[in-house]
Amino acid sequence: MGRDILGSAQTGTGKTASFTLPMIDILDAGRAKARMPRSLILAPTRELAAQVAESFEKFSVNHGLSMALLIGGVSFSDQEAALDKGVDVLIATPGRLLDHFERGKVLLQDVKILVIDEADRMLDMGFIPDVERIVSYLPVMRQTLFFSATLSEEIHKIGKKFVMNPKIIEVAKPASTADTVSQRLIWTKPREKREVLRGLLRRETLQNAVIFCNRKRDIATLLSSLKRHEFNAAALHGDMTQSARLAALSDFKEGRVTLLIASDVAARGLDIPSVSHVFNFDVPSNAEDYVHRIGRTGRAGRSGSAFTLAASEDDKKYLHAIETLIGKSIELDGANSGSTEKVAKSDDTAVPQKAAEKKPRSQSRKKAVNENSDAPSDEAKTQRNSKYPNEKRPPEWKGNSFQDSDHIPAFLR
Repeated sequence: MGRDILGSAQTGTGKTASFTLPMIDILDAGRAKARMPRSLILAPTRELAAQVAESFEKFSVNHGLSMALLIGGVSFSDQEAALDKGVDVLIATPGRLLDHFERGKVLLQDVKILVIDEADRMLDMGFIPDVERIVSYLPVMRQTLFFSATLSEEIHKIGKKFVMNPKIIEVAKPASTADTVSQRLIWTKPREKREVLRGLLRRETLQNAVIFCNRKRDIATLLSSLKRHEFNAAALHGDMTQSARLAALSDFKEGRVTLLIASDVAARGLDIPSVSHVFNFDVPSNAEDYVHRIGRTGRAGRSGSAFTLAASEDDKKYLHAIETLIGKSIELDGANSGSTEKVAKSDDTAVPQKAAEKKPRSQSRKKAVNENSDAPSDEAKTQRNSKYPNEKRPPEWKGNSFQDSDHIPAFLR
C-alpha cells in the first residue's frame, strides 16, 4: 500500500525479512540508474548493515537486483565502482553515506523507499542529526519505514520528522523479553566477578555464548583472563578495525570461537541463531540494552539462558529500571558455583557464605541426638510414608519443549 510504518517487535522475530522481502517484490519491476539508488536502508553499525546486505543477497538470489554496501573500514574505490553501475538497494551507515554524498558519488533524489533499522540505537549513538540531513536530500514522496525492538515515546517524537500518517505495528509489547529465554541474576563482589563467570561457564552446558561488558578496557582484561584459564574466547568492540571485527564475528558464527566478549555494538540486530547463552558481566546502565543483549539467545523459538552478574550499589538502580521496563523481576540464581557469596533475597545484598551457613544451636543439638539414636534414615522415612513405596517416577523434566526432553510421551513420538 506504500504506507509509512513504525514497526516494533522482539529481537529475533524477522524484522529484516519484513522489509526486505516486500522491497524485492516492489523493486523487481524497475531498473536502477547510475549513482541513483532506488531504495535506502540505514543501519547504526557496520555489522548490522553487513548482516542486512547478506540477508538481501540470500532473499534476492532469483532476482536481478543490484545492491551496494557502504560502511566504514572498507575501500572507497570498491564502493564507488558499485555505485557507478547503479544499484537498486543501498545499505549504509549514516557517516559513510554522507562521505560519498559530499564527494558527489551518490545522488538520493530517486529513492522511493527509506528504511531506518534499529531506530532507537540511531538515537543512542547520536546519528539522528546525520539521519535528518540524509532525509533532507530525499524526495518528499517516498515510503519510510522505522524498525526497532523498542519504540519509546522519544522515538515516536523523532519518527514524526520522517514519517507521514504512519501505520504503527507492534508484534509484541514494547521492551518485552522472549519467553524462550531463562533469566537469572547473581550477586557477587566486584573482585570475584571473573571467578563467578568462570564457574558459570564450567557449570552450564553451553554451545556458545556472548559475554557483554560495559567498558572496552574490561573486555581486554576479561579476554586475557579467560584465555589464561584455557577458554576459547574472542573480543568484539568499536575500537577494533573493521577486518578484525568481521573476523571475530565469522569465527564465532562458524564455531571456531566459543565465547564472544563484546560491547553493546553486538547487542543490536546481530542474528546468530544458535547462541545458547548470554552473560551480562556488567549490568547495562540503559534498561533497553538489557532487552537487546539477552535477545541474542532464544531466537526464532529456540530456548536460551541469560545470566546477569551484579556487584555494586549502582547495579541495584540499573536492575530496578530493567525490571520496571520488562515488567517482571529477574529470578535469583541459587546454585552460584565459583562464588564465595550467597544471595540474601530479602534485601538483594550479598551475605558471606560462612554467616549463611551458621545454624542455630537447637538444630545442631537435634542433629547430634539423631546421629546417636537408631532413628530411621531419610530414605526409609520416605518409603514408609509413601503410599506406593515401589512406585516408578518419570525422569526429571529438562528443557523448554518436548524436543528438549529425553522423555517424550508415547502419543507424541
